[in-house]
Amino acid sequence: MEFDCVIVGAGPSGLAAAIRLAQLAKAEDRELSICVLEKGAEVGAHILSGACFETRALDELIPDWQAKGAPLNVPATDDQFLYLTERKAIALPTPPQMKNHGNYIISLGTLCRWLAEQAETMGVEIYPGFAATEILYDDNGAVKGVATGDMGVDRDGKPGPNHQPGMELLGRVTLFAEGCRGSLTKSLFERFELRRDAQPQTFGIGIKELWEIDPNKHEAGKVVHTVGWPLNAKTYGGSWLYHFENNQVSLGFVIGLDYTNPHLSPFDEMQRFKMHPAIRPLLEGGRRIGYGARALSEGGLQSLPKLVFPGGALIGDTAGFLNVPKIKGSHTAMKSGMLAAEAAFEALGTDAERPSLDSYSELFEQSWLKTELHAVRNVRPAFKWGFWGAMAYNALDTFILRGKAPWTLAHHGPDHRSLVKAAEAPKIDYPKPDGVLTFDKLSSVFLSNTNHEEDQPCHLQLIDPAVPVRINLADYDAPEQRYCPAGVYEIVRDADGGNPQL
Repeated sequence: MEFDCVIVGAGPSGLAAAIRLAQLAKAEDRELSICVLEKGAEVGAHILSGACFETRALDELIPDWQAKGAPLNVPATDDQFLYLTERKAIALPTPPQMKNHGNYIISLGTLCRWLAEQAETMGVEIYPGFAATEILYDDNGAVKGVATGDMGVDRDGKPGPNHQPGMELLGRVTLFAEGCRGSLTKSLFERFELRRDAQPQTFGIGIKELWEIDPNKHEAGKVVHTVGWPLNAKTYGGSWLYHFENNQVSLGFVIGLDYTNPHLSPFDEMQRFKMHPAIRPLLEGGRRIGYGARALSEGGLQSLPKLVFPGGALIGDTAGFLNVPKIKGSHTAMKSGMLAAEAAFEALGTDAERPSLDSYSELFEQSWLKTELHAVRNVRPAFKWGFWGAMAYNALDTFILRGKAPWTLAHHGPDHRSLVKAAEAPKIDYPKPDGVLTFDKLSSVFLSNTNHEEDQPCHLQLIDPAVPVRINLADYDAPEQRYCPAGVYEIVRDADGGNPQL
């Protein structure tokens, strides 16, 4: 199937790009065919609900979004910023980036479904349930589209009784909106050396639960952020609680993946966090109704790759447009998609078979997106000095220099270099889950509605099968057993405890 533009991923950036491109085509009465591929069974299926959403990009994209029924129903009304010790919660001044007046507490999955409806009314074709698994290149080495994976393939990669071959979706322009650590995007980084002039990306893991709480404790529009306990001063991270509609609270916990102790378990740190005297009373009498986790690109401006390559461009969190101190990436992802769409519209007006989107980078440089990321560029790298050093520096940077420091701090380097050997780090004794307020991984994954065929091929392939035992287990006590929030990795042994294998 051939299109003018193929977009991989129906998240905020991909949908915003599709809508903006369709708007521009309509305004100039040009026929453009636009296709959006989404690996989830439906649009929004892979979006973690419960977000504090800034409308700036949406205001530009669809100015009459309220009249069109956009699902933004709960304005943020109250901000709290707390520093937690093991037993106490100390109120701190809310940093400007965390003030949410004018924002909305929403289900991001529901917003994406609404954006998809807007796109489809403009003629955009959206195909959920199809994962792009391969990038296609033309004879000149430019990206010419993507292929979806074969359906109905058994564990050994052979066609099963319900086999359906994948489709080739060819585009004059292909936009990648895969989100953090997109597998196709990673191959683009290597093929076109897109990260050559960028600092290493630094990542976080965000673990989120959705709770239905006692109506007497619910305060629609309330926003709470915490730092401190249960993390030590060397570990970057914190939490949020967003009260939105139907007595629901989105509770999230983020940990930077540059932590030092290989015994740390992000999932269990989040469970322990819920036992704090300032948090536990809110959840008591309620019930957990959702669970999920995702990786976050936290490097910001210093870690942005080159955005353009022959045949296409990167948009959204696959490039890394998250505003870390705001803990917001939806409005920045949408703006990046809109800018790429404007560049694509211009490029598709030429006779080139695969036109270049060079103007995308120029549009970014001139946009409020660049200005916003530039103002907060030093916040995350300052944490290489530890929590208190970062708090002191960021107070200077935010309140006195107002993001206009004449210098740009470098990140610490790749996250994995921060890890010390297991023998050099204290073991962490996590309490057993009670099944009421704290839970194990398996019951949590069940709530995430993640389903796979038992007989499908394993999508995680080891480059060197010896590394997990020879290095990871021997030196670091196999941290993959703990860092994965879905319990995917396990070290199994023989009955006598020998012959360990991943």
